[in-house]
Amino acid sequence: MNPAFHTIDIIIVAIYLLVIVALGLWVSRKKNNKEKTAEDYFLASKSLPWWAIGASLIAANISAEQFIGMSGSGFAGGFAVASYEFMAALTLIIVAKFFLPIFMKQGIYTIPEFVERRYSTQLKTILAVFWIALFIFVNLTSVLFLGGKAIDTIVGTGDGSLIVPAIIGLAVIAACYSLYGGLSAVAWTDVLQVVLLIAGGVITTIVALHYVSPDGSVSHGIRHVADVAGDRFDLILDKGNPEYQNLPGIMMLIGGLWVANLYYWGFNQYIIQRAFAAKSLPEAQKGLVFAGFLKLIIPFIVCIPGIIAYVMYTENMHGAVDAFTLGNGLLNNDNAYPWLISTFIPVGLKGLVLAALAAAIISSLASMLNSASTIFTMDIYKPYIAPKVEQKHGKPVNLVNVGRVSAAVALVVACLIAPLLGNVGQMFQYIQEYTGLVSPGILALFLLGLFWKKTTNKGAIVGVIASIPVALALKFLPIDMPFIDQMFYTCIITMAVIVLVSLSTCPTDDDEKAISLTADLFKTDRTFNICAYAICILLVVLYAMFW
Repeated sequence: MNPAFHTIDIIIVAIYLLVIVALGLWVSRKKNNKEKTAEDYFLASKSLPWWAIGASLIAANISAEQFIGMSGSGFAGGFAVASYEFMAALTLIIVAKFFLPIFMKQGIYTIPEFVERRYSTQLKTILAVFWIALFIFVNLTSVLFLGGKAIDTIVGTGDGSLIVPAIIGLAVIAACYSLYGGLSAVAWTDVLQVVLLIAGGVITTIVALHYVSPDGSVSHGIRHVADVAGDRFDLILDKGNPEYQNLPGIMMLIGGLWVANLYYWGFNQYIIQRAFAAKSLPEAQKGLVFAGFLKLIIPFIVCIPGIIAYVMYTENMHGAVDAFTLGNGLLNNDNAYPWLISTFIPVGLKGLVLAALAAAIISSLASMLNSASTIFTMDIYKPYIAPKVEQKHGKPVNLVNVGRVSAAVALVVACLIAPLLGNVGQMFQYIQEYTGLVSPGILALFLLGLFWKKTTNKGAIVGVIASIPVALALKFLPIDMPFIDQMFYTCIITMAVIVLVSLSTCPTDDDEKAISLTADLFKTDRTFNICAYAICILLVVLYAMFW
């Protein structure tokens, strides 16, 4: 164990874990297993207020992928990676105003369920299987691995010996309350966890500024980082920047970043499920705009520590060169955040910061588990397996128990795979790049399905299948194109395919499953509008400052 990690830190982390598990079980106490319905378990009885929705959205989103992966990208390329967070705030407004009213009107549990209503059962099943695989083999595994790696660095010696025990520990804690309580336990514990993870991020940033400062003051630390790494605070990179392939300049604002963000925030089950659990549509919309405000804070507590670690590396402060240089001469970018915590956070606060990091990891794990089990139970088990079981045994299937078992299986599989990920230079960019192979096609079929009445089921199926070879061709052909641009062009080409096939296969003016939209459906109240304008103004100010 790291000698700098003392008994008081262990006690603080233990108290946090006990409180989270106890809170999760307490909020789930209202109904026992026999009384708890699928709506109670998967949609928290549709009772979440706006502030719980907003907090839970951020807690589900911010995980090791951001604290470790995005901080690593900040170390490698600077502040430009913050565009993912800043533009997410604007994306949340768009989702709240234009997507959410349609989804809420349908009264659905899952995104695949909407696909069935708009397109077909066949396409719903294809996408349901895909999403379950994505949750298990990409999302859960990457969060578990990054979390285990961080704990190994902070608590252990950084030699990898604690990665597997940490993965198992994180999985067990997430399972303790999420499998029993469902979305209600996940969402209400997220309220506490988002406070903790923001506090932990702020503490880490302030302490890191203190140690990078020539005289130990935070204000001088800010000036020193700006002097040494001023060019790393550009949000828009030029083509000469080594990180341009990952963060391609102005296309971050007008191109493929919109594909990543609209897909993630609008059609990602483990994110949008919180909105489905709202008391009402206005409550859900306020929750999303609240999350938008929180999104504007995240880069300053996630990306900035990575830039501070880079300054320490360039000046070889506190042995940073040895901490980030691997045996093969490459840099371990993703070590930035764990190393800052392990090296500089004092006793007592270290336990709090580790608890905050654990909060980010566990909340995301719990959210992914709940959403994977929701999709499996409602979109695969209920329509295909439950009817046969009910016919054989003569009584209804307890879908809540099915959800618990499926979540447990998903977690076990992810735990087995996570240690195999090994060392990846920038895990955040890695996840974005490989998710980007499939997200453009799915976004295309949703956008056209929502807003173009001529879109047919055949057009959607042909388009989403065609999107994979198109994405692979753009990725592996000998052309020098950033993956963000690849996502943008894949989405445009997929939409063109869907349009052409739909026009040639739609026997009527509009598809029979087309959604009827009216202007009244998209009306929002005054509070939402004021907050949305405020976020837009803040974004303009931020980009003017860091352009």
